[in-house]
Amino acid sequence: MLDFLTQLIWGKVLVAVLIALGLLLTITSRFVQFRYFGRMFRLVRRSMKESQDQINSFQALSLTLAGRVGAGNIAGVAIAIALGGPGAVFWMWLIGLIGMGLSFFECSLAQLFKRRDSDGSFRGGPAYYIHRGLGLKWLAVLFSVLLLVTFGFAFNALQAHTVASTLKHTFGIATPITGSVLVVFIGLIIFGGVRRIAEVAEVIVPIMVLAYFGIGLYVIGMNYHAAPATFLLIFKSAFALEPAFSGLIGTAIMMGVKQGMFSNEAGLGSAPNVSAAAKVGHPADQGIVQAFSVFMDTMVLCTCTAMIILMSNSLDLGGVLNGVELTQLALAKQMGELGRGLISLALMLFAFTSIIYNYYLGENSLRYLNSSNEKAVVVYRMFTLGLVMWGALQNLAAVFAFADITMGLLALVNLVALFMLLKVGLRLLRDYDEQIQSGVKSPVFDPDKFADLDIDHSAWVRSTRDESEEQNEELSVSPRVGAPVIPS
Repeated sequence: MLDFLTQLIWGKVLVAVLIALGLLLTITSRFVQFRYFGRMFRLVRRSMKESQDQINSFQALSLTLAGRVGAGNIAGVAIAIALGGPGAVFWMWLIGLIGMGLSFFECSLAQLFKRRDSDGSFRGGPAYYIHRGLGLKWLAVLFSVLLLVTFGFAFNALQAHTVASTLKHTFGIATPITGSVLVVFIGLIIFGGVRRIAEVAEVIVPIMVLAYFGIGLYVIGMNYHAAPATFLLIFKSAFALEPAFSGLIGTAIMMGVKQGMFSNEAGLGSAPNVSAAAKVGHPADQGIVQAFSVFMDTMVLCTCTAMIILMSNSLDLGGVLNGVELTQLALAKQMGELGRGLISLALMLFAFTSIIYNYYLGENSLRYLNSSNEKAVVVYRMFTLGLVMWGALQNLAAVFAFADITMGLLALVNLVALFMLLKVGLRLLRDYDEQIQSGVKSPVFDPDKFADLDIDHSAWVRSTRDESEEQNEELSVSPRVGAPVIPS
C-alpha cells in the first residue's frame, strides 16, 4: 500500500503539478531566477558582512543549504541514476531550474507574511502565508502537522540512521557510539536556540559544500577528455535516444523529478520556514538568495555526484549496491580507498547538518500550533534527541516509506497555496522590479503599500528604517572630494 501511494503521489500527481506550476511561475515572473542570477551572488556576498541582532540572509541561506544538502546529494543521486539511467540527471536539472523559481516565490511569501515573536525574532513559513494570506487556518494546521511529522520526526531518525550505518560499514564504529555522540552534539546545538543553530550552520555548511565541490572538480579534471561524451549520454538517455537506456525514460523522469525535489526541496514548503527568520530589506531579496540555494544544491552538488559515478564507469553495479556504496565505489576508482572514506565523511556532515535543520522545521511548526507553550518546545527537543538515538540503532525502511508519502502530501498542500497566492507573489515581485528599474540599489519593502494584506508591520518597521539609512549613506557627501556620491 505504501509503495502504491508513493508511486501515485510522486510518479503521477506531483510530477504534473510541480512542472506545471513551476513553468507558470517562471513564465509569469519573466524568468525571475535567470533575470536576477547575477544579483544572487551580490546579495549573498553583502549579507556575509552583516552583523545584527537577527539572523541575516547568509545565515538563513547556510541553514537551508544544511537541509537541502543531505544524503540525497550522495545516495539519492546514485539511486536515481542506477534505476533511471543517466537520463535521470537531465530531469533532475530541469526540476532544479524550475525549482529556483518556485523557491523564489515561496521564500518571498514567507518573508512577506512573517511574524515578530515576543523575543524579537521572526517566524514564518507556508503555515503563516496559508493562514494570513489565504485565511485557511485548517489547511495551515494540516501543513504544520505534516511538516512536524515528516521533518521533525521521521527525517531526523532517518538522517541519524544514515550517519550510524555509514560509519559502521566504512570505519567499523559501533552504532550505539555514533548515536551517543550525535545526541551530545545535537543537544548542545538545539538547546542554544535558533541563533546557535544558524551560527553553527554558517561555519560548517560553506566548508562542506566547497569541499565536496572540490572533490567533484577533481574527478572532472582527471577525466576532462570524457566530459563531452558524459554530458551527451545524459541528454540522449533523457529522451530515449541511447539504446542501452531507451526503456527507462519513464523511470528516468520519475526518479529525476523525485530526486530533484527531494534534494533541493523547492516547492516542498520546508525552506520558507528558515527563510522567514532572516532580516532583509525586501522579501524578494530572500527569495533571490534561496533561488541560489537551489542552484547550489541541484546544479552544482548533485551534478558532482552524477559526474563521479558516470565518469567512473560504475553504473553497471547500481543493481547490487545501495546509493552510498555506489558513490563510494565510483570515487574509490578515482582516488583509491581515500575516496571511500571521503564519501563517508561527506555523508556524515551532510546528515548531521540536516538533523539540526529538520529540528528547526519541527520547532517552527510546533510554535505555530502552540506558540506560547515553552515546555512543549523543551519536550520536543528531548524527543528529537531520543529519535536520533533510536534512528541510529534501527532499520527504518518502513519509516522512510511513510515519510515519502507525508512529504508528497506536504508538497501538494504548499503548491496549491502557491498557486492561490500567485497574484500576491507577482505583486511583490513587481514592487521589487520597479525599485530596481528606478535605480534603487537596495529595494526597501513598504508595508503600507500592502495594507490590504494581513502583514505584521512590526516585522518591517525596523528593517525599513535600517535600509533607508543605508540608502542615505550612499547618497551622502564624499569626505574626499566634497561632492555627492552618485550610486551606480
